[in-house]
Amino acid sequence: MAIENRYAFFDGEIVPIERAKISIMTSAFNYGTAIFEGLRGYWSDEAERLYVFRLHEHIERLRRNGRILMMDLPHPVAEIEHAVVRLLRKEAFREDVYVRPLLYKSACEIGPRIHGDPCALAIFAAPFGRYLDTKNGIAACVSSWRRLADNAIPPRGKITGAYVDSALAKSEAILNGFDEAILLSEEGLVSEATAANLFLVRNRELITPPVTADILEGITRATLIALAREDGIPVVERSVHRSELYVADEIFLCGTASEVAPVIEVDRRAVADGVPGGITRTLAARFEDLVRGRSEDSRGWLTAVDGSSRRSGDAGRD
Repeated sequence: MAIENRYAFFDGEIVPIERAKISIMTSAFNYGTAIFEGLRGYWSDEAERLYVFRLHEHIERLRRNGRILMMDLPHPVAEIEHAVVRLLRKEAFREDVYVRPLLYKSACEIGPRIHGDPCALAIFAAPFGRYLDTKNGIAACVSSWRRLADNAIPPRGKITGAYVDSALAKSEAILNGFDEAILLSEEGLVSEATAANLFLVRNRELITPPVTADILEGITRATLIALAREDGIPVVERSVHRSELYVADEIFLCGTASEVAPVIEVDRRAVADGVPGGITRTLAARFEDLVRGRSEDSRGWLTAVDGSSRRSGDAGRD
């Protein structure tokens, strides 16, 4: 029997998840006026604990992006970080998990707007394994849908309403036999995948679209740039043309959900030899060792959450 989530942080406290409910009139539900974050917790059998990856950076990004929709966090960043840890201790998962903080407009009035309305914060966590095939690689297509522009709905904001764009592209890709979609900007340049940043390798150089290419300012993206530079791999942030995807030596996607996912085919064209490349494998291994606490956490990116003996049906505890 699968272990499911049973609690949420809602209205400033941890409550049974059945109590974490909003009205169907809520602005965020009707108009997409919410900002969210996604964090992973990685279970370590050796240490008997979860490691939450870059908790502070994710909550800080939630605070920063809230400005786009004129929202302030209802609690200090440190208190929210503590709430995440408390929630995970209460759930007592012994497997990899995904944590979703959600800052949303809580007014129950008709009409889209962002000024003057109150906001609220909710957090839940759930068991979460591999989102994409990070071992053998995936097949991607260039979507017919374009990435939203910054002066329409800013992709850097992780605004809930913006993910209709991603949903359209993702379903188009899957229904056409692909695993993932790559979106172009309105200018026709490579932006990102539906919920992941993109890197390619050409001539041993790691290339990724800049933050001005209508992408999410990804925390996993920033992590991999740091790891690559540590390994002496040149990293260049620049505009990328669609045809570069067809002649790249390697391509991979990255994000909290995707982790490091090799792309081995784009638009029915094999990427190089059609297998994950050496730089991709190296960075994926470095990332995996880091997030699971198997390598030195010199930057303080891991937040340890003590494990417990929870099994299906066991009671949670603080």
